[in-house]
Amino acid sequence: MALTISYIIIAIYSIALLLIFFYSLAQLNLLVNYLSQKRKNQTAPKFNLLDPKEIPYVTIQLPVYNEEYVMERLLENIAKIEYPKSKLEIQVLDDSTDESVAVTAQRIFELQETGLDIQHIRRTDRTGFKAGALKEGLKIAKGEFIAIFDADFMPSSDWLKKTVIYFKDTEIGVVQTRWGHLNRDYSTLTKIQAFALDAHFTLEQVGRNAKGHFINFNGTAGIWRKETILDAGNWEGDTLTEDLDLSYRAQLKNWKFKYLEDVETPAELPVVISAARSQQFRWNKGGAENFRKTVWSVISAKNIPFKTKFHGVMHLLNSSMFLCVFLVALLSIPALYIKNTFGHLDWVFSLLNLFVVSTIILFICYWFTYKSVQGSSFDGFIDYIKLFFTFFSVALGFSLHNSLAVLEGHMGKRSEFVRTPKFNINNLTESWKGNKYLAKKLSPNMILEFALMLYFLFGMYSAVPLNDFGLFPFHFMLFLGFSFVFFKSLTARA
Repeated sequence: MALTISYIIIAIYSIALLLIFFYSLAQLNLLVNYLSQKRKNQTAPKFNLLDPKEIPYVTIQLPVYNEEYVMERLLENIAKIEYPKSKLEIQVLDDSTDESVAVTAQRIFELQETGLDIQHIRRTDRTGFKAGALKEGLKIAKGEFIAIFDADFMPSSDWLKKTVIYFKDTEIGVVQTRWGHLNRDYSTLTKIQAFALDAHFTLEQVGRNAKGHFINFNGTAGIWRKETILDAGNWEGDTLTEDLDLSYRAQLKNWKFKYLEDVETPAELPVVISAARSQQFRWNKGGAENFRKTVWSVISAKNIPFKTKFHGVMHLLNSSMFLCVFLVALLSIPALYIKNTFGHLDWVFSLLNLFVVSTIILFICYWFTYKSVQGSSFDGFIDYIKLFFTFFSVALGFSLHNSLAVLEGHMGKRSEFVRTPKFNINNLTESWKGNKYLAKKLSPNMILEFALMLYFLFGMYSAVPLNDFGLFPFHFMLFLGFSFVFFKSLTARA
């Protein structure tokens, strides 16, 4: 019986390791694409905005929900957009239920007095959440192009001039820009979030876009051709990541996406772990929901090549990698004892080298993305090493939370769209603790995260009597990661 259970554990452990390895190979291929794209001189047809006949009509949509702390900053910034007023409309899609509604209405009235075409659009219910609000606004939008910004984003005044010009190419349905980070250096939590997002917005977006593989509109800081939205079936609220859903439906209809790495749109990162939790849960569950909804359409599509299908499937499986990582982590301690109990199974554990190779591949890939944003130097490389292993440890600490989100997504369990609280914190002396939108309840996952912290401490101890220290660094990072997530979650409500 013990041997049978050991075989089952080894089988699950090996499959998870192989999936992680294939994911890392996909990332390595994206790195090759990224580096080759950086060497190319890009040319594309562009609108001449100096010719009044070529200036297209644009609608800016601002979907908001209970954003008291950032609404004034958002509206002040968006009013600075440089674009002919006769060709610009702004829709504030306000589903708020708190006192921010009155303040927003007053500020919009003041902007209307300056001649700005800005409308305060309210709904009687939140059907479809953000997707529903965008769809409602689209019904009356005047623009042929639709720019979208979340409440914490601060586009530069010339943002439209840098983006809308690419729609001269009638095959382009979306132009997406790179996210910047207003508060990157606020804390360890914001640094690792920025690190992960930078990898997505350089390595992944450029690497896929360079070879014509599917990328995604990131929900904000991008601009759609209205015709593309309608042709792809419009916004749908049946997943928590409506942006990924519509992106794939549009590209399956042969619309091209244009990614602009050089155009940065700054935004605020969550400064408290409960906010990061809600964001991570939504993104990872939404990714799994979209895999469930879209993967067969990608695999069976006749109009896309095999390599694009492969990267599309791996893209849709991105969030599911957390489940693989969590399984490898959870089974690593039983695997350690199996290795030292059943000698004839020792050869199986050479598969563990795949995890080491995967880590090295990711280390190399993320270095190129890090230096493209932060610059390269010897001191910078040392900082990168520290940040990479901090990021890796905390990502491991989030693996339980994110795995539960992924499982819910794959099982089709529906849940409400939970917004990420915004803070408008500009420096380290400002406190987030008075933010009324923060979750006050302790996450039930914290009990399990505390137990896992102790579990991996036991894994570290196990290396001593077994005299087998091969997994000790892995268990040490897991212990640090779960400790970070648990204690940050605990003190976030102090």
